[in-house]
Amino acid sequence: MTGPAALFAGDVSADLTMTIPRVPEPDEKLDAASAGEDAGGVAANAAVACAMADVPTRLVIAIGDDAAGEMVAKRLGSTGVDVSSQVRAGSTCRVVILIEPHGEKRLLLHPGVSMYPTRRQIEAAPLDGVGWAHTAVYDRDAAERLVERCRAGAIPWSLDLEPSTFPGGIAQLGRCLAGAAVVFCNARAMAALGEAPVARLFAMGVEAVVETRGAEGATLHRPTGCTSVPAPRGPVVDTTGAGDCLAGWFVAERLRAAAPEQALATAVLAATISCAGLGGLSSYPARREVESRRTAGAGITLNREPS
Repeated sequence: MTGPAALFAGDVSADLTMTIPRVPEPDEKLDAASAGEDAGGVAANAAVACAMADVPTRLVIAIGDDAAGEMVAKRLGSTGVDVSSQVRAGSTCRVVILIEPHGEKRLLLHPGVSMYPTRRQIEAAPLDGVGWAHTAVYDRDAAERLVERCRAGAIPWSLDLEPSTFPGGIAQLGRCLAGAAVVFCNARAMAALGEAPVARLFAMGVEAVVETRGAEGATLHRPTGCTSVPAPRGPVVDTTGAGDCLAGWFVAERLRAAAPEQALATAVLAATISCAGLGGLSSYPARREVESRRTAGAGITLNREPS
């Protein structure tokens, strides 16, 4: 892999995924059809997806001093991502993922100590050769420092807007949002922003918004208009990490000089492919698979609308 690198900073988790016939009733025990463990997390997932798109990828994380932390570090080290991790006293974030027959997920999360690297780690992370940075603001102070460094180095950055990161209102993230190249929002994030969410983000200085819409695809919003990208049809086994896959591939395509609309089209295709497999990281496609699907006719239609 050659070219400018993508830098991801943020959360990592040890995920336990179980497929279930339905959500249990109170005090009911159900047998799961399958169970598997893997690394996860918004930032870690997106970093792996970016690396699988054949772009040099760096990841800055913290992990707990437990067996889960060891598993996560080993797993991420096998993906081609250049991982910089710091061991902290405490437990690594744990996530239990329940997958229902229609492929949608229900999540239970215990944060632990691995939701964000320290400000010191962010300060020490080299930015030479970095062409894009991506994060979710689970530690506002450290994330603001990352954005400050990106701004000073003229490095574009993007944010995954998680509702839990702005419980007191979106103004909390003002310093990270002002000047952001892209903000990724799912339906829950859009709802948490309130009325006219895209216009509100533009008013805060965001240059573009990628609205992920699940099985319907995604929409790229810019002040000059919006472009909708419908998702191709395909089997849905597990939606875990699909949005992270989309973000990682979008960053990768932008670093490969694709226009934003085309970058989103490729990212939607990659995320759709990931939904056909069980698990997050284990279902992420390599570039050759995405290109093969595109060649085989699984292309994407772009629907442009004026602002």
